[in-house]
Amino acid sequence: MTRYTVLIDGKAGGYGVVFPDLPGCTAMGTTIDAALANAADVLRDWVEVTLEDGGPVPDPTPPDILKSDPTLRQALAEGAALASVPLVRATGRPVKANLSIDAGVLSAIDAEAARRKLTRSAFIELLARHALPELAG
Repeated sequence: MTRYTVLIDGKAGGYGVVFPDLPGCTAMGTTIDAALANAADVLRDWVEVTLEDGGPVPDPTPPDILKSDPTLRQALAEGAALASVPLVRATGRPVKANLSIDAGVLSAIDAEAARRKLTRSAFIELLARHALPELAG
């Protein structure tokens, strides 16, 4: 999975996320978790629009190389932090996956999926789409 290093800055109630490798690709959130979740959505959309327009999508720069950038180094010195955001692009092509899950957890998944009027697969995909950006930090 491709992951992009981001710079997070702000304070409680207002955090910003900047992708140093992707011009104009930024996100905001009231918490760091919300900002990273929004960043994952913005990253996906930025890549899709760039590819549709025929533009190139740069490969991620390794964090140790990014840290040598004077502007980024200054932001880090002033309290900003680095995080990693995964690029998750939906293909529109479902695939079967065989998973082993604890019986109690599976029962809870099925109950919640039924409550939401979703299939088990749709509910698990919903969980994954929500959780992946949170795992990036």
